[in-house]
Amino acid sequence: MVVAGATGLVGRELLRHLAADPRVAEVRALVRALREPGAGAARLPLPPGVRACTVDWSRLQDAGAALHADAALCALGTTRRQAGSRAAFRRVDLDHVLHFAQLARQGGARAFGVVSALGADAGSVFFYNRVKGEMEAGLRAMGWPHLVLARPSLLLGERAEGRPAEDWAKRLGWLMPPVARPIPAADVARALAEATLAGLERPQGVRVLGNRAMRGR
Repeated sequence: MVVAGATGLVGRELLRHLAADPRVAEVRALVRALREPGAGAARLPLPPGVRACTVDWSRLQDAGAALHADAALCALGTTRRQAGSRAAFRRVDLDHVLHFAQLARQGGARAFGVVSALGADAGSVFFYNRVKGEMEAGLRAMGWPHLVLARPSLLLGERAEGRPAEDWAKRLGWLMPPVARPIPAADVARALAEATLAGLERPQGVRVLGNRAMRGR
């Protein structure tokens, strides 16, 4: 199993879940080269048994055997504020995701799972939702035997940086309907990993995990 976005909120939970799963023989975490912006996060401790593979996202094709696996999981993602511009956001949340998926497919992966977003829609007037929708469309076009699209609402968990919106969500989330209620990153990771692994035994084409279905698994 190879995981991209392994040092993010959902990515860290994915590694914990996979490392403890006896069905998974090996877990590889793709981490950014030190010279890349934001690469400091790549030095976070990884769970025992997880192998870190340093990659340059601008030359991901050079990663070679690190991308060869039966299944791949992608939790890559940023915010427009962190990225600095719309173009930079698209490069991470769209271009990098599709490039990773393409190389994983070429490397023998039969199942692919990705963290998308509630409201993902290539035709949305909202930039964030539109990019996520374009990403989903690009993955569907690759013809994966088993593709899992996880669409969580606002993610909850321990982040290095504070996010005021999440603080409010923790206090008021119970007022929102289950379909849009903030969700712990651990719930998303668990549901995404299980649904992706299931596809190795019984491919199901495209499977969408809604926010409500992922809560409390």
